[in-house]
Parts: sequence; structure tokens; C-alpha cells
Amino acid sequence: MSWSTRFSEPIALPAGGTLATLQDAGEYITRLPKQTHDAPPWQNAMHVLIQAAEYDGPIEFARIGMLQALFPKGTPVYDSSRKDPHWGRRKPAHER
Repeated sequence: MSWSTRFSEPIALPAGGTLATLQDAGEYITRLPKQTHDAPPWQNAMHVLIQAAEYDGPIEFARIGMLQALFPKGTPVYDSSRKDPHWGRRKPAHER
């Protein structure tokens, strides 16, 4: 593989935009402030990106590493606009 390898599904960034390739993800990490860049989740993400690009590692691990760094545990990653509407509770049988 190479740095131009595309993810199976682009990664949506919290502030807008997407990361489509390993190179996009690597450049995103290198543009982060040093303190953020040196944090363990980002170091792990960079490690799996390098493994995928230069040593034929699994690209899906690189995608997961980026997602874990972008959206730490406890951060919602769902889009509420796509949520199914709540139609209310069903009435019990004796009230129908």
C-alpha cells in the first residue's frame, strides 16, 4: 500500500471536512498543535497510519485509530438530524 490508499469510508472531521486517504490523515495529525499531537491517542493513530502505508498493515486499523483519536470515549459521534422520529409509546392492550 501507499500513502495515497483510500479509506473504505471517508472520516468526517468534527469541524467539517473529511479525510479520504492515509496521506490526508497523516497531514491532519502533523498540523495539530504539539501538545495535542504528542497525546497517546494521536501517537497511536500515527503509528497505525504508518503501519498501513509503509508496511502493508490493515487500513481499517488506521481508520479506527483516527476515529478513536478524533472522538474520545464519551464524545457522541451520531448525527441527531438522522435520528428516527419518536412517535410515542404504544398504548397498552386494554386501552386500544
